[in-house]
Amino acid sequence: MSKSKQKLGKYVDILSDFGWKFYFGREENKILLIAFLNSLFEGEKEITDIRYTAVEHDGDSKEMRRVVFDLLCIGKDGEHFIVEMQQLFQEFFKDRAVYYTSRLINKQLPRGKKGNDYCLPEIYFIGILEFSMVGNGPELVSHDTERPYFHDVALCDRQTHEVFYNKLGYKLISLPTFTKTDKQLASVMDQWIYLLKHLSQMDRLPSFLDKRIFGRIFEVGEVGNLTKEDLMSYEASLKHKRDAESAFNSALRAGRAEGKRKGLIEGKRAGIIEGKREGIIEGKLEGEREKSIDIATEMLNAGLPIDQIAHFTKLSEKEIEKLK
Repeated sequence: MSKSKQKLGKYVDILSDFGWKFYFGREENKILLIAFLNSLFEGEKEITDIRYTAVEHDGDSKEMRRVVFDLLCIGKDGEHFIVEMQQLFQEFFKDRAVYYTSRLINKQLPRGKKGNDYCLPEIYFIGILEFSMVGNGPELVSHDTERPYFHDVALCDRQTHEVFYNKLGYKLISLPTFTKTDKQLASVMDQWIYLLKHLSQMDRLPSFLDKRIFGRIFEVGEVGNLTKEDLMSYEASLKHKRDAESAFNSALRAGRAEGKRKGLIEGKRAGIIEGKREGIIEGKLEGEREKSIDIATEMLNAGLPIDQIAHFTKLSEKEIEKLK
């Protein structure tokens, strides 16, 4: 194996953009996505086959934003699965998840169709997140105390907690919250999540993972077996991921420090406790914006596309253009 391939590890990182689509987005590997989805539904439904469909959806007007899913597939019974992997924390991630499903629902009824036939297919948003959903803005707390890493969300009645509409669901996995060791894996879903977190550091299929389910990942995922074109795509994907993480983390540290500094200054000027409190809040808000600008600047310098930068920072593309 070449030195370049050795630096990449033995197996393709499933949490890179290339790896996500390599393992889960190719027709020849769709058995992997089917097995992964079934592990999340835990018998709630059984998926026997899927077909991939277009991931880009234009809006109904020029003013509507174009939606681009990571993966979009349709099950044998007509159910739709949006399968997303989110690497960096996004303040409005839950808004985006709801928006994605809403746009997909909107596409199910042809424009101009008359009558009261509003029967819709099942639509599910599957999200694998490399950040915690707790403590980042409005909290999404799992009520499953034994599995705080798994958020199984449905439209429910507040009083009875009964599911009001069973054809829309969100299944979210928060990887940082998953801390189980190999001896604590209690389900196939646990095995999948463990694999997602640790595959890039593995050098063989461990005995505690079911070979019948995970064997194919270790068969097809060796970096040494990639074609020249796939290897180039994988290296570029890893570079983008590392550059984005580096830019985000450095700007996050800078934003926090600046927000704290400005907050304290405003508090001292006020000379009263209330003034200090308001100053800290104002400083933090300003720091958050400066953090986003710093992140966007570093991402631009790293050569990341403007639409991807806007996706991560929530700045508008016009604002990002002005930073060039």
